[in-house]
Formats: sequence, structure tokens, C-alpha cells
Amino acid sequence: MAENNEFFREVNEDYRRDQVAQIWRRYSGVIIALAVLVVASVGGWRYWQSAQRSAAEAASEQFDTANRLAREGKAEEADKIFTGLEKDGPAGYRLLAQFRSAVEAAKRDPAKGAAEFDAIAGDTGVGDGLRELARLRSALIRLDLPDPAPALASLQSLAAGSPFRHTAREMLGLVALKRGQYEEAGRWFDQLATDPETPQNLRQRIEVYAALVAGGPVTVTEAKPEPAAPPPPITR
Repeated sequence: MAENNEFFREVNEDYRRDQVAQIWRRYSGVIIALAVLVVASVGGWRYWQSAQRSAAEAASEQFDTANRLAREGKAEEADKIFTGLEKDGPAGYRLLAQFRSAVEAAKRDPAKGAAEFDAIAGDTGVGDGLRELARLRSALIRLDLPDPAPALASLQSLAAGSPFRHTAREMLGLVALKRGQYEEAGRWFDQLATDPETPQNLRQRIEVYAALVAGGPVTVTEAKPEPAAPPPPITR
């Protein structure tokens, strides 16, 4: 019985070898091509990863250099680097460069800086959160321009439900307070007070704002001059 089992095992092994040989003769070209493709794909993927890492490291150095130049007041040199990153840098650094370029532009020309933030806010390729942040930054800049109406409209839109609604509501309340519109200011501050997600540090400021609203406008009366004292009597 053992000899029969050994015989059948040898027959099965020979049969499997013949099958493998036939498959190899028929499909050897395809197998080799697939192997080469797998090796090339792995090599290409690793090369791409290395290239991306190198590009990110170079962009990081450029971004740091541009920030340093901006702090040193060398705006023109910083702008050149930011512009280069916006055109040719990796995706993340392109966006960072756009934000930083807008910030630096706003220091020299608020209208231009606001326009650059508007461009980021209108880019559908940018994530919603970053687009709303750009809208907020643009609105905050435009509040100090001769016509703040577009800024107020943008802030009201953000105040409706944006992740930046707390900042938008605070600024709208402060603008109303500055204009003497105490009821409107109170409504914005009340929305902050009742929002459970309002940050704690902002809640502390709301207490001050609420006190200002409750105090209302300050009336300053002109002091009346006191009557002059009568001249002393003349004695002889």
C-alpha cells in the first residue's frame, strides 16, 4: 500500500510539473511583462514619493525665507518668493503662499489685500473652511474702507452658521455699538451668549459688551459758567 501511495504521489508531481511547464511556455511573455510592470510601478511610486518629499522640503525653506523677509520689511523680495510658490509650489504651500501674500498686500494696500482674499474665497478648488476664512479676512479688512457695506453683508452671511460665526457676530456687534445702534449690538451679543459653542474667552468679552449696551449712549452736558463774584465794596 505504501508503494502504491508513493507511486501516485510521483505521478501527481510529474503531472503538476507538466502543467506548470505548459503554462510557462504559453504565458511566459505575459508573466514577465506583468512582473516588469509591478517592479516599475513600485519603483515609480517610490520615486514620486521621494520627489514630492523633496519638493515639500524646498517649498518649506522658501516659505520660511519669505516670512523672514516680510518681518524684516523686505516686502518686494518676500512677494517674489510667495508668487513663485503660488505658481510652482506643492498644493499646500501654494495656498499658504496665497494667504501670506494677501496678508502682506493688505498692510500696504487694504483694498488689494481684500481682493486677494476674495480670490481665494472664490476658488472652488479650495476647501470650504479655508474659503470661509478668506471671506472673513476680506470682510475684516473692508470694514475700515470707505464703503463697509460689502464687509457687513459678508459678515452677516458668515454669522448665520459658519464655523467663524463667533468672530463675525462679535464684529457686527462692535460695529453696531460704535454706530450707537445699541439694540442691534445687543442682538448680536445675545446670539453669542446663547450659543453653547461660543469660546470661553469670548464669553468674558461679551460681559463687557453687554454692560456697554446696558449703559446706552452717554450724554455729555455742557458745563454752565458760574456767575462772576460781585466786586468788593469801595471804602473811603
